[in-house]
Amino acid sequence: MAATTVVTSPISQIADATRVSGHVEASRSGIWVGIFAIIMSFAALTSALLVRQGSGEWSHIVIPSILYANTLILLLSSVTMEMSRRALAKSAGVTAWIGITLLLGLSFVAGQYLAWRHLAAQGLYLATNPNSSFLYVFTGMHALHLLGGIAVLVYLLGRVIGGYTSLRPHLLDNTAVYWHFMGGLWLYLLFVISTRL
Repeated sequence: MAATTVVTSPISQIADATRVSGHVEASRSGIWVGIFAIIMSFAALTSALLVRQGSGEWSHIVIPSILYANTLILLLSSVTMEMSRRALAKSAGVTAWIGITLLLGLSFVAGQYLAWRHLAAQGLYLATNPNSSFLYVFTGMHALHLLGGIAVLVYLLGRVIGGYTSLRPHLLDNTAVYWHFMGGLWLYLLFVISTRL
């Protein structure tokens, strides 16, 4: 049985490169549109907080100290995310770094759950007072968005385990942009929570 050789024309190579470039740009644009939507939703929540706080009947609550430990966990996960990007470029160790980032993300969400349990132990629930309502909404919304990032990390880990060639660098790059944004958003939320609630 004779081997066949497929010859591609320069025009088809250019078309393939253009198609791949279009996918990369579309996915990058999608990430930024999503980030903008998240920014707008948290800006609206912050505005609602300031309006509600100005109406009186406002007393500050003690925020659980685990939120500060969670901050360190999330910042460390940004470091491991960058290490996974470098590892992909070297084609070595990317599975471990994505796995560590995933575990740190899950640890952050578990820490948020423990913070909610701590609040409940103090008798502070979602509907107890405006302060606790905003604390639950801010941390809950952030955790939900972070779970979206965790789902993508699980997907990427599956692709990496399937072989390096099946993971395109732009997928990891876009995930890293989103993940770093989640870290920056959390720093903003922690500032708002600690100064306003």
